[in-house]
Amino acid sequence: MTTTPAPDRARRPTPLLVLDVVGLTPGLLTHMPHLTALAASGSQAALGTVLPAVTCAAQSTFLTGTLPAEHGIVGNGWYFRDLGEVLLWRQNNALVGGERLWDAARRAHPGYTVANICWWYAMGADTDITVTPRPVYYADGRKEPDCYTRPPQLHDELTGKFGTFPLFHFWGPGADLVSSQWIIDASRHIMRTRRPDLTLCYLPHLDYDLQRFGPDDPRSHRAAADFDAALAPLLDDAAREGRTVVALSEYGITRVGRPVDINRALRRAGLLEVHTQDGMEYLDPAASRAFAVADHQLAHIYVRREEDLAEARTALEGLAGIDEILDDRGKKRHGLDHPRSGELVALAEPDAWFTYYYWLDDDRAPDFARLVEIHRKPGYDPAELFMDPLDPYVKVKAAKALARKKLGMRYRMAVVPLDPSPIRGSHGRLPEKETEGPVLICSTPHAVNGRVAATEVKALLLHLAGIAETK
Repeated sequence: MTTTPAPDRARRPTPLLVLDVVGLTPGLLTHMPHLTALAASGSQAALGTVLPAVTCAAQSTFLTGTLPAEHGIVGNGWYFRDLGEVLLWRQNNALVGGERLWDAARRAHPGYTVANICWWYAMGADTDITVTPRPVYYADGRKEPDCYTRPPQLHDELTGKFGTFPLFHFWGPGADLVSSQWIIDASRHIMRTRRPDLTLCYLPHLDYDLQRFGPDDPRSHRAAADFDAALAPLLDDAAREGRTVVALSEYGITRVGRPVDINRALRRAGLLEVHTQDGMEYLDPAASRAFAVADHQLAHIYVRREEDLAEARTALEGLAGIDEILDDRGKKRHGLDHPRSGELVALAEPDAWFTYYYWLDDDRAPDFARLVEIHRKPGYDPAELFMDPLDPYVKVKAAKALARKKLGMRYRMAVVPLDPSPIRGSHGRLPEKETEGPVLICSTPHAVNGRVAATEVKALLLHLAGIAETK
């Protein structure tokens, strides 16, 4: 990795725009002329990622310069042992250990200003401007789209100009370009009206069709082209303002076709326990001898007692689709040896991924299994990107639910399939080759070349801003 030299500390930092383009790989750039032009006039490098190669872990590494073993973000969620609960997609920045990029910048330049627009762990962070998805959870159980902002008055300013944050286009069967377009518009407005020194912008659009259809599908290529066109005005704004642009990705999405029911294997081995209410089965993590928190192509396996480790490993070693099971030594080798990690960590084979399913009979599945319910499911569920293709009335059900929603009534959008087989793209493993891994593009010529490690991104951004990192 090469970096630009740091100029005089007395000068104001060079303003930065850092774009987290989820799922961007060198191969997709062939369908993205604006980002390709940015790389051609600037510089480009392969970007290393972390294990697991998922949003929360990768972003935390970019911003702290440390691995999950230090910053503690071992996935998009984990088992909170002190609570006895699996919790995914928490938002409090206090969960992240280590010094943040902006703290290092402020040591050299007091008053350095930061806008975080939809990067994760935004709430409670010491940033000047924050925008993050945050639904309204009404007392009667309804969930409505919205966002959290800081300062608070920015909420009405953004929704007045661009409408309510499009939560149902940010994730779920309706996830599409609308959400990334809203984030692009909000970023342009904030840069124009607040002029932060550092703007962090999270753009998820490529995540959707690449998981639905796979990275080699024409629909995924079209998604890349559509996103690139939507991004062009933001890139133009940055050029006019003299901002250095860095576009990077957390992971590459590779083709898969084999879902692995890791929790069902542990249940059949007598290690995972459930409890039943109203005919529905719920995972009982505190009572289970072993269970897994599935996170794309990686699963943390929590084993309650040391004497059960061998039995848990035996239950999984013969399961088709598992490539490797990491013990303490393996976790340390990958920088994943943190108390939040499972006692064992399973890695899927390149064409496989892990489901969270723990029930053995779909008639016993909890009602949230058929919903977009990222906070109640004890693991990641990419089937939420689909409407159930086996239900001939699924669109009728969705229409009725929407009608109830518009009337202000409680509703259940029970449209998610329990069949995981349509999923064609996943991530989480370290890439097999650089063409399938993430990429980093910089608008500054000769700023990067070769390969940049994920742990080097923080230092690179400080150099690009003209800030010498000090301890």
